[in-house]
Amino acid sequence: MINSKFLSLFLPITILIVWFVIEKLHIFSSAILPNIGQVIESFVNQLTSGQLINDILTSFIRVIQGYLIAVILGVVLGVLMGINKNINSFFYLTLTSIRQIPMLAWIPLIVLWFGIGETSKIIVIVLAAFFPILINTISGIKSTDPKLIEVGKMYNLSKLKLFTKIYLPSAIPSIFVGLKLGLGISWMAVVGAEIIAATSGIGYRINDARSLMQPEVVFVGMIVIAIIGLLMEQILNKISKILTPWMNKKA
Repeated sequence: MINSKFLSLFLPITILIVWFVIEKLHIFSSAILPNIGQVIESFVNQLTSGQLINDILTSFIRVIQGYLIAVILGVVLGVLMGINKNINSFFYLTLTSIRQIPMLAWIPLIVLWFGIGETSKIIVIVLAAFFPILINTISGIKSTDPKLIEVGKMYNLSKLKLFTKIYLPSAIPSIFVGLKLGLGISWMAVVGAEIIAATSGIGYRINDARSLMQPEVVFVGMIVIAIIGLLMEQILNKISKILTPWMNKKA
């Protein structure tokens, strides 16, 4: 049986090989597709100058702030909508309508209302990450086995215990799916917001490099975002496994 770690590395290595071959065959101009050496050199230059660290920290802080707000709002409202039909009916139409509006359509309006400061970027991230977390939380709560709920009611469990002992354990795996989706979308949102209205951050650096015809800088930004996003998702996976040991036994 093929090792899973080898399989996970196979495609990235293949992409690098194809990139190297394209570079050697001069299929594309270096102004369109920089060679691997240029990207590495750009990465080292940005790292040693401190520019890359500053960009990462700026974007990371924005993502964390917006993401945490989205987690609190999404999980709390998702639980309420999943448990209570009246609350679900009250919010469903409005939230579903808002969810249909593309994130990019919100950015100009948010910038108009809140300017190009930190507030507007955090609001963009909150809006982007909120819905995946909300929807998966509702799904997790609603997928709770009705028989378990009935048993809990038979034992006269309080609403709090009914939630902590029955609803929450059942919903945690689905909630973590929403958290991972929301985290990935948070990075997309912050880059989009920084490209449109910012003077700092990875998104700003990517856009600035585009205007200066520096594709190697663009590639560095993209690769850094991918690595950070992957690391953060792995952290969430570890937390999920700790909180849901019974799911590991099933696997």
